[in-house]
Parts: sequence; structure tokens; C-alpha cells
Amino acid sequence: MQVVTDILSNRILIAAFFGWLSAQFLKTILFVLVNKTFDPERLVGDGGMPSSHSATVMALVTATFFYYGAGSFEFAIAGVMALIVMHDAMGVRRETGIQAKVINNMMDWFQQMDSDIPVEEKLKEFVGHTPLQVMFGAILGIIVGTIVCNIL
Repeated sequence: MQVVTDILSNRILIAAFFGWLSAQFLKTILFVLVNKTFDPERLVGDGGMPSSHSATVMALVTATFFYYGAGSFEFAIAGVMALIVMHDAMGVRRETGIQAKVINNMMDWFQQMDSDIPVEEKLKEFVGHTPLQVMFGAILGIIVGTIVCNIL
């Protein structure tokens, strides 16, 4: 039971969670405004504006800075991890989304040519982020981390 209490009172973990939650909430609202439809997958899904990956790790970095300082090994670990996650979101994961879109279009084209081709589940196209989405996620994470550290 002490483990659960420790986790629920871990301010750094709470900041990271609220970074993710706020990004997912904003992402869903923006999706509804742009597409005029609600997609519940956007509440937990990857890709889109702002990057929840960036918001999560930057809230983690910000909270780590507040509690341990810029010279700590905890801050160094959180900072390096944040750079890796954000770089990956703009690189490999973004390319994966672009490739998924091309493959989905090819499958549609093949099915139009020959209706006997079995219909496969479409690949997820929302998996990566543009640099702007990552930047706004990072800014959101810094704001959320600052708020959490100053309220709790």
C-alpha cells in the first residue's frame, strides 16, 4: 500500500501525467474544431497538435528542475530522455505516419483494381509530429510542470 501512496504523492510523476493529460485534451478539442467531428481515439491516440510526448517529457524535466536543480543527475537524465523522445517524435515516428498514409493509399488503389484483394485493417497515420507540434507540446509541458510544482 505504501507503494501506491508513494506514486500518488510523487510530484514529478504527477507533473508528467498532467502534461500528457492536458496535451491529449487540447489535441481532442483542436481535432473537433478543425474536423467538426469527435473522435474518441484522439483522447489517447498519437500524433496531432500539440505533441503529448513532448508535453509529458517537458513537464517531467521542468518538475525535475524545480525539485533537484539544473546541476543534478536527475535533471540530466530527464533532459537527455526528453531530447531523445522529441527527436524521435519528429523523425522515425513522423516518417512511419507518412509511410502508413502511402501504404493505405496503395491498398485502396489495389482494391479498386481487383475487388478480390482482402480488405486489411488500415495502418495508423497519426503517429508522429511536425516540429511545430513538438515545440507547442514542449511549451505546454513547461507551463504544466511549472503550475504543478507551484501548486502542490
